[in-house]
Amino acid sequence: MKEIKIFSPATVANVSCGFDVLGFCLDTVGDVMTVRKTKAKGIAITKIEGASLPYEPENNVAGVAAKAILDAADNPFGVEIEIYKNIKPGSGVGSSSASASGTVWAINELLGRPFNKQELTAFGMKGEALASGAEHADNVAPGIFGGFTLVKQLNPLKVVQLPTPSEMWATIIHPQIEVKTAEARAILPKEVSLQKAIKQWANVGSFISGLYDEDYELISDSLIDNIVEPHRSQLIPYFDEVKKAMLDNGALGAGISGSGPSIFSLCKGEATAMKVAEVINKVYESTEIEFDIYVSKINTSGVKVLNLK
Repeated sequence: MKEIKIFSPATVANVSCGFDVLGFCLDTVGDVMTVRKTKAKGIAITKIEGASLPYEPENNVAGVAAKAILDAADNPFGVEIEIYKNIKPGSGVGSSSASASGTVWAINELLGRPFNKQELTAFGMKGEALASGAEHADNVAPGIFGGFTLVKQLNPLKVVQLPTPSEMWATIIHPQIEVKTAEARAILPKEVSLQKAIKQWANVGSFISGLYDEDYELISDSLIDNIVEPHRSQLIPYFDEVKKAMLDNGALGAGISGSGPSIFSLCKGEATAMKVAEVINKVYESTEIEFDIYVSKINTSGVKVLNLK
């Protein structure tokens, strides 16, 4: 194999109660990337479409991630990378992580799969650190593992793959405004009360239990964020109206995707997910803010091969 073309999916991080530890993978929105071997060592980003991003490998998430995995493999060859960006940077659905996870996954295939998913996630985190200023895995992990994932710890990295209920769908609205990750981090409280922490721990535990048992009622009861959402929601116009519309029309739960501005909901079944899409479309149609809406079944496989040469 000399060249691989892949679909690298968008992802939702935090998932309400699981700040910095929970994430899930989408199926209908993602980047397309082509990675090919070159005889000359090194990394070259030869094409970027859909976004204005740097071509210098050291300044591009894909380039940094590629260096991490190639260094670990003792650099047996060089690579050229083409990026077709369908996930808008700053959208809150893992634009930078799609570049990172897609790159390391593709290079691992070209290498003959010497690295496991845990190791690939660690390489991808190096790229994510360039975008966010810190290594985190709650977007990279679901892109590589697929489905729902829990980041148990970062050092050493331990990712737990969680089950995906068979009827689980997601509906997401992306208001086209900018919410800087640094600003979204800065607005968070440095300390939380023990009472709030206990509620949040209970919600994470019961959410995971609901995934294992396909208990949609328990999942719904658990999708509550007592700590982060009350602060970050102030940065997203019409957040309260969108969330209410989602819940009033059958969504199991709703919250901020990543650091925003996207708002996600989880739904039981495609029909409910489509209904939620209709009502939130009406909420934002009355505003002057441009937006995109995505409806997706949960992607349980992560990165997908589109073509091999």
